[in-house]
Amino acid sequence: MLVEELMSTAVVTVDLDATLAEAVQRQLDAGVGSVVVLDDGAPCGIVTEQDALAAALRTGRALDDIPVAKLAHGSVVTTTPETAVRSVARQMSDEGIKKVPVLDDLDLVGILTLTDIVWHLSDIERERSEIEATRERWESAERF
Repeated sequence: MLVEELMSTAVVTVDLDATLAEAVQRQLDAGVGSVVVLDDGAPCGIVTEQDALAAALRTGRALDDIPVAKLAHGSVVTTTPETAVRSVARQMSDEGIKKVPVLDDLDLVGILTLTDIVWHLSDIERERSEIEATRERWESAERF
């Protein structure tokens, strides 16, 4: 199964120069748990509900006074629509992340979340079983 089959294409974003209040408002409006932070159209971070709560608690400041840029630093793990979901899931586990922006060349075209993967676990397992059964048939046919 490929990322393009599971990813959400309605990606909620915010610019790097936004405030945390803007990021939280976009999350609430869209009913999602995160926003992808963009710097000149390229993902440069992700702000989650937990990030917002932690920043507000640590700083004691209003969300309007906290720049998203302070939370969106470091590299962002991304993937492509043609990548196998199993590969991305392994990377998510290794990196301890739950959300991966999907890029087609330099264009943000979707996001794959741990929730997307969990909702489709039975489909992923069915596909794995079908591949394994096909492999066994080929191996049996090669013996003759």
